[in-house]
Amino acid sequence: MRRAVSAVAATVAIAMAVSGCTGGDAVQARTPEQVTGELPGDTVTAMQAAVEHAMAVSGSSGAIVGVWVPWAGAWVEGLGTTTPGGDEPVTTDMSFRVTTMTRPMTCDVLYGLVDDGVVELDDPVSQYVPSSPDLTDVTLQQLCDNTSGLGRSNPTLLPYALRTPERQWNPREVAAAGLGKPSTEPGVALTESDTGYLLLGVALSNAAQQSAAELFRRYVTGPLGLQATALPGREAAPPGEPALPGYRSSVADRAEGCVEPREYTELSASFGYTDSGAVSTIGELGLYTEDLAARAKDGDAFVPRWSSAKPVSTESDSWYQYAGGTYIAGSMIGQQGSTPGYLTSAYSDTGNGLTVAVVLNNSAASEELVGYLAKELAAIASKVPARSGETAPDAALPWTAEAYHQAIADRAVCPAEPAE
Repeated sequence: MRRAVSAVAATVAIAMAVSGCTGGDAVQARTPEQVTGELPGDTVTAMQAAVEHAMAVSGSSGAIVGVWVPWAGAWVEGLGTTTPGGDEPVTTDMSFRVTTMTRPMTCDVLYGLVDDGVVELDDPVSQYVPSSPDLTDVTLQQLCDNTSGLGRSNPTLLPYALRTPERQWNPREVAAAGLGKPSTEPGVALTESDTGYLLLGVALSNAAQQSAAELFRRYVTGPLGLQATALPGREAAPPGEPALPGYRSSVADRAEGCVEPREYTELSASFGYTDSGAVSTIGELGLYTEDLAARAKDGDAFVPRWSSAKPVSTESDSWYQYAGGTYIAGSMIGQQGSTPGYLTSAYSDTGNGLTVAVVLNNSAASEELVGYLAKELAAIASKVPARSGETAPDAALPWTAEAYHQAIADRAVCPAEPAE
């Protein structure tokens, strides 16, 4: 009964008409009206199988998923158990770390401060981060767009965070690991960099003379009325109460079949900070992502924040780009990422409001895996017929569920079938 009530509450939340003043663009979010009720049984069966497959190959004991199809209904569910081999079920009211879905929230703060006249998009980072005098050619907008050309901090420092998850980090200390690596010319191409989002958080906090957590409340969670979504403090703690426990299988554990992963539920959010430190619940993450997508366009055109997107790589499909703190995948925008204990992804369609959010509770696999899962779920859900009196959208996604199902299998770090 607890799970059913949570699912209904999440569906009601995602159906709210929200006026967005947090994105910096003078466009109100107009979210499609959500049909109440459950999705067809065959669709739910297919989506549950997709999530359980991803759980198996990532070593996750549990997952929480939300799929909202405005013309057909919703599916919000907790799958699996809170511990490997345990019997306590995962429920949809559990909090978790949203990983790089923190990035668009940080960009929301940037555009909000621009609207309020505190900063300008083309201000140099060095203007607000005196400890980085060399960044006179890198702008705040480039940090948001991930085109700063700066190196990554996470690969260098992740082993230390895994050994001491309770450690409290200074964001400039974490960013320094990326600043010490070779950089490329800013503004030219997408350069995946957690360093940039950490520096953006520091710069905005210095410019506004407020903590990043206060700025998130002012520009992100407050306007939407989100209660469980936040950028936590520095002290190591679970992502909320109740919390979805998070784990990570070591190389040795993967070799044994992913049966004894280390728990990382309690972690200092200071390691991810304004790059990947935020927490939420599945209902609130879905609501935030849908509102974000609704704010991304004015009619058929992207608003300025997303209008100068860069290709994800020279080899990526033409429909896969990046801007404004999010990936642009066809008609959907969102993110996928990892932090110790969690793989999280959320995407929403900028035209029809189809929204997917999912979290897996083992971070051993790559962040691409959970992004593939979100796209697989979106492909399945996009084909749901409309309910009586509703109209399904004509546009199709430029990928198939089958292709991403195979991509997930190709990135398996654990056996698809648990070891006996």
